Amino acid sequence: MNSKKSIKSKIIGYLDGELEQDELKKLQQWIGSSEENTRYYARVKDLWESSIGRYSEFAETEKEWARFQQTVKKDSVRKVHFRTVDWRVALRMAAVLVVGIFLGSILLQSPFESGGALITTSAPMGSISKTLLDDSTVVFLNAGSEIRYTVGGRKVREVFLQGEAWFKVKHMDNKAFIVHTEYYDVQVLGTEFNVKAYETESEVTTTLEKGSVLISGNKQYEIEKEITLKPGEQLVLNRENASFKIKKVNTSLYTSWKDSKLEFVKMRLDELIVLLERRYGVDIEVVDKEILTYHYSGTIKDETILEILEILEHTLPVHYEIKNQKIKIYKQ
Repeated sequence: MNSKKSIKSKIIGYLDGELEQDELKKLQQWIGSSEENTRYYARVKDLWESSIGRYSEFAETEKEWARFQQTVKKDSVRKVHFRTVDWRVALRMAAVLVVGIFLGSILLQSPFESGGALITTSAPMGSISKTLLDDSTVVFLNAGSEIRYTVGGRKVREVFLQGEAWFKVKHMDNKAFIVHTEYYDVQVLGTEFNVKAYETESEVTTTLEKGSVLISGNKQYEIEKEITLKPGEQLVLNRENASFKIKKVNTSLYTSWKDSKLEFVKMRLDELIVLLERRYGVDIEVVDKEILTYHYSGTIKDETILEILEILEHTLPVHYEIKNQKIKIYKQ
């Protein structure tokens, strides 16, 4: 990585998820070696994020960049034609979501006991991010979520989560992997699981797909005895009364979001609206509050937000309108 062109290609390769493990480690070391390198990485990352991951090359001049912005602008403005939808067919349809890879800034010191450089990765509203950690652990971040993790730590692998993430942890003998939330810690050696810990929601959940996880309390929420989950189990913490419960679940209902798909069974409309706002990065207001108790079942995968709203109109006694970039839903 002796030239800016070579370095930029490595950064783009990482953001596109195409960088090999050894090259990834070299890039992370290069970024953390100086403030100038960190700033250069941030500039390339900002351009990549502006392209929504659709282009792997970036304009070298202001003139080229202006043309690129105009292309994106023209491509994003489309006429939408409404049509009548057979709801039985529509339930099998789903929503378009751009999946990006976002890497945040490297801090000089890590607050974790493992030491090493600290990296922040986030997924803005309306997107999902995929991150490969330096130990080959795969992390998907749901919309409006963030993780901080260390690079180069020796004792233990640690991640601090705000929001929701799915993990496929690389097994390493005698080197545990810990996910810290504000409510409890999840420790594993090698497994696949989902942790949902949004500050705006009353419940914090951990859903286990494969392997096993050990859940322990922290300073905010004490757990008298550590809890071990088995595949197919979910731990639910009610933040309001600090109570825990374990239940058997269909894990795909809680992890399919990482595959740009939402599955739900008899979900209350108020919960569905929260999912739609995160997934599409939109603002939805329910004018008639009594409809929030309506329940809805279905699968969302390749539909736009307008098509989803159209489906809701044909399956529930509601209608919507868009005013000043806000979606308003009324009782029919």
